[in-house]
Amino acid sequence: MSVLATDGRQLSTGDERRLVTDGPRVTPDDILQTAARLRREVGQGFHEQLMADMYADAAQLAGRAVTQPGEAQRFDLDRAIDRIVTSRLWGFPLMILLFTLVFWITIAGANIPSQWLSSLLIGVVYPWLNSAAAAIGVPGWLSGLLIDGVYLATAWVVSVMLPPMAIFFPLFTLLEDFGYLPRVAFNLDNAFRKSGAHGKQALSMMMGFGCNAAGVVATRVIDSPRERIIAMITNNFALCNGRWPTQILIATIFIGGLVPAWLAGFVSAAAVVSIAVLGVAFTFGVSWFLSRTMLRGEVSTFSLELPPYRPPRIRQTIVTSLIDRTIYVLWRAVVFAAPAGAVIWLIANVTIAGQPIAVYLVNFLNPFGLLLGLNGVILLAYVVAIPANEIVIPTVLMLTVLLTGASGIDSGAGVLVQTNSNATILSVLGAGGWTLLTGVNLMLFSLLHNPCSTTIYTIYKESGSKKWTAVAALLPLAMGLIVTFVVAQVWRLVGI
Repeated sequence: MSVLATDGRQLSTGDERRLVTDGPRVTPDDILQTAARLRREVGQGFHEQLMADMYADAAQLAGRAVTQPGEAQRFDLDRAIDRIVTSRLWGFPLMILLFTLVFWITIAGANIPSQWLSSLLIGVVYPWLNSAAAAIGVPGWLSGLLIDGVYLATAWVVSVMLPPMAIFFPLFTLLEDFGYLPRVAFNLDNAFRKSGAHGKQALSMMMGFGCNAAGVVATRVIDSPRERIIAMITNNFALCNGRWPTQILIATIFIGGLVPAWLAGFVSAAAVVSIAVLGVAFTFGVSWFLSRTMLRGEVSTFSLELPPYRPPRIRQTIVTSLIDRTIYVLWRAVVFAAPAGAVIWLIANVTIAGQPIAVYLVNFLNPFGLLLGLNGVILLAYVVAIPANEIVIPTVLMLTVLLTGASGIDSGAGVLVQTNSNATILSVLGAGGWTLLTGVNLMLFSLLHNPCSTTIYTIYKESGSKKWTAVAALLPLAMGLIVTFVVAQVWRLVGI
């Protein structure tokens, strides 16, 4: 008789002896005694109760699904909602409308608290810190590094990111708790199947809208290694929470500013939703390309069980989302923003031949950035922000103010002090040569660029492959460069 190990291989004779002698020896009497004890614990009526419960559940399911002759059809609220939510006619328009509403509430509700926080942290605390540093005799270079660099970058991240996240994440969690997000996966299943990907990729993509690294981990639900790699590579096209503030701020300033104030919130929300939908379209397109080139294979099937609708537990959901998502993401942004602020201050204040290092870097990147409809400041910001997408906008604003002296601020002082409103931010960016094309292409490049370092590392750990990790990192970046270049050339050609 041969013995198999837990991994399926056949053990040698020596292995069999060690298997028998290494642990306590189990005899047939031990097995019989254990069986008798379990039988007493279960009771005599176990089988009868099991069969009764099975038939009761079957009768309940049949009662919900079968209508007897002459009997009025029963009203089922879950099915009535699903006829609309998952219908081919109304499913997608309703999904887009619902997410537009969520973004509109986020944008409209975040403006005032964001200005309050900015006024407090930058308008009040910042001057007090400068006065305190001067009073105790802190050297100018040290106060500049810690206050103008580290503190202001952190204060900007908190004031800009906290209000929209505190609104968006609870709303998103309420939809998840209500049972709507599995319906979104159901609606997208057919599209994923036609693109050569697994239907469960819809679930990992939805997780990616919170965090791409978490979305990559969520691909474990996909059994096929080929389809799991596709899901990992394309998860970056789902806008993670680190990119929402960039999208919302740029859409509010540049897109919302094109229409009357009463319509600006809705138009800004529609622009952000359009970018998110474009990301889903890129997910389908790249999945289709990969499944027919580098990752050919048969599409596997799966069954998706839709959970019942349930009333959201509003208080518990809000508290959980604020702690598990908002505070976690904000803390992660602060952790990366603080050293990034120090780096930005250093490259803007350490000089070579009378010019700050940042000037050399920006001038080197500027021709390439302008070719893409962006600029050197944006490209340098994305290099600095590789650890976390959350610090792109703070980096852009700090570099712009430091290099242009926007809003009357000298390059060595008071960065972001006056950027406590959308109008001031627009004036700062305008001083840096920004146009509507710059804003639009920044939104596109925010969608299409390399994943953050955490996501790249997670892809490598999950795939175990340097090749696919490199593809996942470089493919979105290449697409972002191509798309922004084409948009910039067409934009300039038609003279918009």
